[in-house]
Amino acid sequence: LVEPPWSPAVLWDRVTLTCQGSGTADATTWYKDGQRWGQQGRSHVTVTESGNYTCDRPSSGLSRQVKVLDDQLVLQVPAQALLEGDTVTLRCRYRQDNPVSSVFFYREEKELVEFRNGTELVLSRLQLHHSGHYRCKGWVNSRAVQGWKESVPVTVTVHGEHPTAATLTAPQLFPRTWGSPTPKAPISCPEPFPVSVLEGPPEPTEGSPLTLSYLNTPSPLRPQAPHLHMFYQDGQVVGGPQGSPQLLVPTVGVSHSGNDSCEVCSKGRAMQKSRDWLFVTVRMPVANATITLSPLAHQVHASDPVTLRCSVQVGSAPVTFTWLHNGQEVAWGPLLELGDVNVGHS
Repeated sequence: LVEPPWSPAVLWDRVTLTCQGSGTADATTWYKDGQRWGQQGRSHVTVTESGNYTCDRPSSGLSRQVKVLDDQLVLQVPAQALLEGDTVTLRCRYRQDNPVSSVFFYREEKELVEFRNGTELVLSRLQLHHSGHYRCKGWVNSRAVQGWKESVPVTVTVHGEHPTAATLTAPQLFPRTWGSPTPKAPISCPEPFPVSVLEGPPEPTEGSPLTLSYLNTPSPLRPQAPHLHMFYQDGQVVGGPQGSPQLLVPTVGVSHSGNDSCEVCSKGRAMQKSRDWLFVTVRMPVANATITLSPLAHQVHASDPVTLRCSVQVGSAPVTFTWLHNGQEVAWGPLLELGDVNVGHS
């Protein structure tokens, strides 16, 4: 882990490295340019020389390499995994953040853009084909130095988060002067997010509690970030924004039937969004079931044709009727027709 979180790191930023992983600090071994470095047994170290640094712990293995430069002009990218849909800022900096003008940005030695005053290049909605080698060139005019300076190339790698995310669109380029406020993340959320699903009973009974749970599978490349959940019914907000992935309805009614959905947004380098749907039908329990006899008579004689009708006062369609005789199922449906009744029908 490098602080400040930029790659490559530069000495004039006062770079601190942290070795993460299981095990104790005493078991930490540091390496500089492939050779053991005299900072053993420490989890945190401050770098005072340029070079390539790694650390090792027996239970975690060798870390990825961190490059620290002492160059006059550097191009830096965020020291984190870049995923499709992210927005990333590349910044061109002169030593100690002294002024630099007429900055050119290149990708694979092809000029992308020139900023006369801006020193940062913002790539919006990253795609896999944006991976490559980037560098910058700028004009320096100071007491000690005057002339063009160039950075060493920096590798940008975009990881695919979902197969459907890849679209052939050009990056949007936004100049920004170093030191100016960082634009706020957009409210709109680029799709897609890791695989997610909204779970809950599709046919709850009226009067019962209902819990909808939104489950998502996090990307192994993206650190966990706080999520905000919004719950909808037929497009109308019924819960949220909230941190909890669950929506509890203590007592459901027929009005709760509809197309429910949940949307989750994660505030990270770029907003990420996902939504899933679940159609819920609230069932009304059957009440006041009655049996009527046709034809109406106080007594039934042998060989008389008899029809029995079962009806209910309330209940959600479809209502299933089952006829039982002495505890045994004998017929189904709202009508039971007995052609010639006899003693066995008692």
